[in-house]
Amino acid sequence: MSNPWLALTLGDDPTEHISQVGRAHERFLTGEQAVTQVRPVVADSWRRSAGALVSPDGTAPIDLSDGELEAYRAAHPLARVLPIFRDLLGGLADDGGHLMAVCDAHGRLLWVEGAAGVLRGAESMNFVPGARWDEAHAGTNAPGTALAVDHPLQIFATEHFTRGVQRWTCAAAPIHDPATGRLLGAIDVTGGDHLANPHSLALVRATALAAEAYLSANLPEPVTGTATVSVSGREEAILSVSGRRLRLGRRHSELLVLLLVHPEGRTGDQLGFDLYAGDLNPVTVRAELSRLRRILGPELLDSRPYRLRGNIEADFLTVTRLLERGRVADALEAYAGPLLPSSDAPGIVRLRRLIDSRLRAAVLTGGDPRLILAFLSAPWGADDLEMWEAYATALPPGSPARPLAMNRVAQLAAEYGLTLAGRTARSLRATSVQRPRI
Repeated sequence: MSNPWLALTLGDDPTEHISQVGRAHERFLTGEQAVTQVRPVVADSWRRSAGALVSPDGTAPIDLSDGELEAYRAAHPLARVLPIFRDLLGGLADDGGHLMAVCDAHGRLLWVEGAAGVLRGAESMNFVPGARWDEAHAGTNAPGTALAVDHPLQIFATEHFTRGVQRWTCAAAPIHDPATGRLLGAIDVTGGDHLANPHSLALVRATALAAEAYLSANLPEPVTGTATVSVSGREEAILSVSGRRLRLGRRHSELLVLLLVHPEGRTGDQLGFDLYAGDLNPVTVRAELSRLRRILGPELLDSRPYRLRGNIEADFLTVTRLLERGRVADALEAYAGPLLPSSDAPGIVRLRRLIDSRLRAAVLTGGDPRLILAFLSAPWGADDLEMWEAYATALPPGSPARPLAMNRVAQLAAEYGLTLAGRTARSLRATSVQRPRI
């Protein structure tokens, strides 16, 4: 059985293969759905590239440049293994026909090295440090597609999605953080058609493994202190721990929040009910928890029951603590927005509504026009009719802001199909109309 990650199999004619794949590429661009004579990994990549609206005649955009690029790659974990890349692949890069490239997990090229003449040729297609070579920006290519499928592979000539890259052939392998399993980036060798052989793919894979082995044997000392979670007003949680800043996916963000509000721990079934309610799938929950544990590490996440370890601060917990202490102004300042606003997980929805209603009630009850205005000035409070009524009532009669507030009250009441006939500033204090939801 042929290796699906290799561009050519034994006995293939490279010239004929280039022509066949090139014709399939042109048919695909004209709308033909069935992609024949093309490896499935390549056909799938073409579909993703087309879905991302990558132009077959476009070039990769520059994402980082100058000082910003220097600072970013100096702090990147792959900077520590750059000597390994140069030692194992430098011979290829120095022979005048190849380039060695290293990219981050987003496909941004960090280093591109090789002979001056080959580098000049690569510049014409923006294969330069700082350029974005993930599939969504540069189409099918070895480093970008290796990141997308998380596997070493080759991309040969006309298998590239953009025409300007089709005179090149490349082999790339992804690299992972041995401590967390997260994707760090990829190592790539780019050159001529002769790279389409098993040796180039084996070489980049061995180089990636050597880099991971070095990182595993030289893990940085853990940074003691408190981990922090930022999740208010965000679709995905940001976890800062031991010098790392991790962005979690939606389900992992939901799980992290649910574990934070239950420090005593939760069973898989309890977490599954909070995530899926009646659609509980224990296998799915366990799989998500297993992946989250690989990301966080056993030092942060225990199992049986699942619970977080160590000191972990979260922005939404800060808000609730401040409200419990009666520090409404500080709570409002700390509130960055609704908790995971797009999440429909039942446990998250309940928690989000609880925090929002407690903060809103505290501001309304206090009657401080400065705090009410701060609430109304935020995107989540701008259309709150009851809050505008409270603001209009709290302002002194001679305040120049009061007519504006009354006008906004009338405007919102009309939008909600309500009437303010007969209301006075005095009755506004006693009568409230709540908008559907903050």
